[in-house]
Amino acid sequence: MAQFRDTLTLDAPRRTKDGFLAVRARAARTGVYQYLGSEIDPQNQHGLRDKGLVNVLRDDATVFDETAARSFIGKPITDNHPREAVTSENWRDHARGTVMGAMRDGDYLAFDLLLTDASAIRKVDGGKRELSNGYSADIEIGNFTAKDGTVCVARQTKITGNHVALVDAGRAGPECAIKDHAICDAITADELAKLQASLTKDSNMKKIVLDGLQVDLADADAVAVAIDKLQTKIATSDKALADAQSAHDKAMAAKDAEIDDLKSKVVDQAQIDALADAKAAVVADAKKIAGDKLGDTAGKTVADVRRMALDAKGIDTKDKSDDYVEARFDALKDASPNKPKVLDSIRNPQFVANDSASIHAAAKSARNR
Repeated sequence: MAQFRDTLTLDAPRRTKDGFLAVRARAARTGVYQYLGSEIDPQNQHGLRDKGLVNVLRDDATVFDETAARSFIGKPITDNHPREAVTSENWRDHARGTVMGAMRDGDYLAFDLLLTDASAIRKVDGGKRELSNGYSADIEIGNFTAKDGTVCVARQTKITGNHVALVDAGRAGPECAIKDHAICDAITADELAKLQASLTKDSNMKKIVLDGLQVDLADADAVAVAIDKLQTKIATSDKALADAQSAHDKAMAAKDAEIDDLKSKVVDQAQIDALADAKAAVVADAKKIAGDKLGDTAGKTVADVRRMALDAKGIDTKDKSDDYVEARFDALKDASPNKPKVLDSIRNPQFVANDSASIHAAAKSARNR
């Protein structure tokens, strides 16, 4: 027995004193309906599974069969089609109301529906007003002709109702909504794009794997949930990537700053040579001043060498500034180690005296001449 879902139409609803929503819905009509071949012949026993759309006849005897009509009474109203048939085991999970009655209304089969769930009622008030029957039926394969002459490859018989679903978009399209006098066919050729998958487990509707979960393409809600999950993962991954890139950029900026700082501290060879020459000159001057008392100048700065020279000469530099030390050092290095030479130009222009004794001796010698 195959499973089917047909779209209904609703007349104007009314509210009970308890807040429930009561409405009469016109359901299936007689005539020709088009289904996917995979719904009619899922095992391809008759070669119809891969034929795409096929015509199926539903005649008066099937639509208005008393047993078929009564099979919907007491069945639950659901919010969207569940993925499995509603049973006593899962009724609490899916039921949002009850089918209270079934009757013939002209060329239509009508149901009295009572929505008892506040959330479902609010969705109806918010615009979710299309309905879709969930049922099973036997399929007779053969050559059948409708009243209008349309040839059909199959005929539905022995319909058994399972539930009536509240949906956003049923097979009958947006005209099948909760409003006055809106009468819609159960399934028409113009609505084939919205054809939903069979409730049977052996349906051959294509499935895809989203985030490790196999999803029936006919189950719009499951597909939406899977896609939302994937989009959330993508957003999370994008944020993590952006955060990682930001952290990397900050680390690189810090490293570049460190490199620039180190570069600023590097002295080139010319500067090194100049510093070495300057120290060598100071050391040479210091040796002239202090002689062997200077000590080892290795590893000493120019300022240190100056202080060593002055200390060796007995000049205390402990509390003296570098400027003072440099001035005293320069004064000592510029001073000659000998007394100024005095030229005796009076008596002996060729004689040079270096001290007072020599000068007196030279003067005495000059008098004796």
